[in-house]
Amino acid sequence: MITFVIAMDKEAEPIISAMERVKEKKISGKRVIFGTLFKKKIAVLICGVGKVNAACGAQIAIDVLKSEKIVNIGVAGGLNRGVNVAEIYEISHAVQYDFDLTQLNGTAIGTLDEFSENYLPLNVSGKYPLKRIATGDRFNDSKDDYKLLTKVLDADIRDMECGAIVQVCKHADVKCQAFKIISDLAGSGSTTEQYLNNLSLCFEMLKRELKNLAEKIYG
Repeated sequence: MITFVIAMDKEAEPIISAMERVKEKKISGKRVIFGTLFKKKIAVLICGVGKVNAACGAQIAIDVLKSEKIVNIGVAGGLNRGVNVAEIYEISHAVQYDFDLTQLNGTAIGTLDEFSENYLPLNVSGKYPLKRIATGDRFNDSKDDYKLLTKVLDADIRDMECGAIVQVCKHADVKCQAFKIISDLAGSGSTTEQYLNNLSLCFEMLKRELKNLAEKIYG
């Protein structure tokens, strides 16, 4: 089974509304929706916001649902002019920018203790523009974070879940794909205001692209 691990109900709604033969249950406090999407059996697991929630959701998908592929979809913030609001991008590599063992291990920021590189690769279809994402448990307009994300890590996009999901999938040797829709751009005003103003555009894009996106995921 392919399981979509998605942070929020509103991000998952365009997918759930397109599903057929739907049933729903709670697993470890997480909402899980089962059904078919374009004739393929899938599950959608609403994990909640942040890295711990995302990791829990991914582990449930692997251990309980026996998923052979995890797909993370959601809105995210753009960090440079190589991305545009309400456009979909596929994630090629993910890093956790709030994980730092530099002082202890001398490793680059984001390098997990069990890995030698800070960016972890995902499975990709190559049918959407490929971008690198930085994940952290922060939603802000911090200048220090922006400098870290762009000057040190050279990330294109930031979010709060993807990197944690990738970490879980790497340990379990399960395929992982991620697609992000840009809700806000750094340097274009308040991140919060942009996010709230652009959500409807992002969800409209996801609805329009959903069949094409599913074809890329199904392979």
